[in-house]
Order: sequence, then structure tokens, then C-alpha cells
Amino acid sequence: MSYKPPFSDRIQRVEPSATIAISNLAAELEAEGKDVVDLSVGEPDFDTPEPIKRAAKDAMDAGHVGYTSSNGIPPLKEAIVEKLHEDGLSQYGTENVIVTPGGKQALYEVFQTIIDDGDEVALLDPAWVSYEAMAKLAGGSLARVDTAAHGFDLEPALDDLAATVSDDTELLVVNSPGNPHGSVYSQEALEGVRDLAVEHDFAVISDEIYKEITYDGIEPVSLGTLEGMEDRTITLNGFSKAYAMTGWRLGYFAAPESIVEQAGKLQSHSVTCAVNFVQHAGVTALEEVDEQIEEMRDAFEERRDMLVDLFAEYDKDVPVPEGAFYIMLPVREDDQAWAEDAVEQAQVATVPGSPFGTPGYVRLSYAASTDRLREGVERLAEADLL
Repeated sequence: MSYKPPFSDRIQRVEPSATIAISNLAAELEAEGKDVVDLSVGEPDFDTPEPIKRAAKDAMDAGHVGYTSSNGIPPLKEAIVEKLHEDGLSQYGTENVIVTPGGKQALYEVFQTIIDDGDEVALLDPAWVSYEAMAKLAGGSLARVDTAAHGFDLEPALDDLAATVSDDTELLVVNSPGNPHGSVYSQEALEGVRDLAVEHDFAVISDEIYKEITYDGIEPVSLGTLEGMEDRTITLNGFSKAYAMTGWRLGYFAAPESIVEQAGKLQSHSVTCAVNFVQHAGVTALEEVDEQIEEMRDAFEERRDMLVDLFAEYDKDVPVPEGAFYIMLPVREDDQAWAEDAVEQAQVATVPGSPFGTPGYVRLSYAASTDRLREGVERLAEADLL
């Protein structure tokens, strides 16, 4: 008799990441010798800025290769707190910060710390695919609010949000600037979120991983700066996107000390700590590379504008993203089939909108060169997919 592993209920609640699945398909085609324009993965095509790499090398040479304090080295926590204060989040001190090996780990720890079996988690669709998975792994149930009908703007969807959340809601996730939609929520929209959070007494994750990547002079508002949200907001950020450090795996979250105390237990029993010399490089990222960040942001904005213009040439009206580096392209109703056709017929990899909670769209990442972006659009047009 063959052995059948007793898989847990929690792991069977979730599906593999849709973004990784498409990326894997693109990799298979490339292994067959096909040239794939991969617009599926949210990974900057820039090299990590040289000062950050040099700081990591110097830290290794100085012997910073062992375990650190589980919640992070003091210099990095101090630099994070300084950044948070610059963003108006004066309620946070070093005792409110946990440094994690990547933003995903930060999110995972927060979900595991706050959500219990049956607790309700509210998502604003389209929502990054891993939010749903993390809520399910924690045993949570989902309540979803669709913003697509409003061009991915939250403010006109506040009535829908008010009708969705209740006293049973434990957690709402707000991602601004957002993946996959690129919207930056207004002060008025976030004040509406605040009013509902206070009325129904729930916590809010403010996922600000794309906070440094906004366009047209837009300055994103941190939810935790609003009156009444100081002690019910978990502010999350990391280094992957703005600093082109995806493979370095460095993130963090800031929260009331009681949450940090509980989440710290999970960190200590799982990953132990973020990589020592990478944390030292993180200090340099926060303190020394503003110019490089600005250059990358300018390049992303130029690519966004080019893509919007290219789609307009094919009579495709796309919501113009205000931040991050994604565009949601409206396609036929079966977006999964469209994405598969795009890979197989045009060798262009995108991500279906359905896993984000928004069928009828696909997500394109413009974290790629202008030449590759232009080629991708031309291939889609030649395959009669636009």
C-alpha cells in the first residue's frame, strides 16, 4: 500500500500563486528556445543600487554573518522609525517594528497574529493574490469589495465597503499604491476607511510596499497618520520594489507594541531573523540612495505613459495607474483563457485578473524595458488580442 500524506486542511484551502504560475509557464517556453516577453512578474528590471551592494559586502567583511536580534538590528530599526516619522507616523518607535525576511513574511506574521478561525477579513478588489491565501491559511473568511466599476478608485466604492464590513470584521487590507491596479487612494477615501474601522472596531493593514513609486506629483497618504487610526493600523513596507532588492528578502511592519510582542513569537519560532548583512544593507538603502530611487521612478513613469499611449492606438482605454508599475488591461470575459492565448500565440506573459478578484482584466507589469514593452504590445496586436 502506497503512503498518502495527510495534508492539512489549511494548506488545501489555497491555490498556488497565479503570478508564479504564469511565470513558470513563460520559463518553460523560454527553455524550449522561444522568446517570451514576460510582463507577468512585479520585479524591477534595474540592478540594486551600488551603495546597497557595497554595504552588504562591507557588512560581510566585518563579520555580520550570524544571527541577529529576532526583531531586527537596532541601526535598521532606527532608520525605519526615522522614515516612518518622515511619513507622519510619529506613533512608532523601535519597539513597534519587526524586520522580516521580505514583505510577504511580514504580512504572514500579521495575519497569523490577528486572525483566528472564522474571523472575517475584508479585501478591496482587485487585491494582490497572496492576501486571500494568507487569510485562508490563518482560518479567516473573506468579504470582498469590487472597485473595478469605479476605475479602481476607492472613494466612490466607500458605500459598497460600508455595506460589506460589519462588527464581525476583524481586519481590512488597504494597499495604496496598489498591486495590481496602481491606484493611490485619496485622503477622503482613507478617511472613509477610518470612519468604518472605528465604527466597527477592526484593524487595518496598510500595505505601503509601493509608497515610493508614484507619479504626476501624487503624494500617498499613510493610513496610520489619520486621527483614530494610530493604534489600529499595521503599517507594512519593504525594500523589494522601490530599491530593486527583490532577491534580498527584506521587509518590515510597524504596529502597536502588543501586536509586535505576539508576532515576535512567530518570527522567533519560524525564520528567526532577517539575514544579518542584508539588514545592514537596508540601512544604506534608507539613508543613501534617494537619487537612484528617483531615477527608477522616472523610468517607470515614462514606461507607463508609453503603454497608455500604445494601447490608445489600438482603441484600448486603460485606467491610468498613479503608482506601482502595473496596468490592468480590459480583455474578454474569460481572462484566464486570454492570458493563456497571449503566452501561446504571442509569447507575451501576463497575469489573469480573476485571481485578483477582477475577472475580465489582465495585469501587465511595466517593470521591463521600453523596447520589450513596445514589442509585447505589438505581438498582442498581431495575434488579434487587442
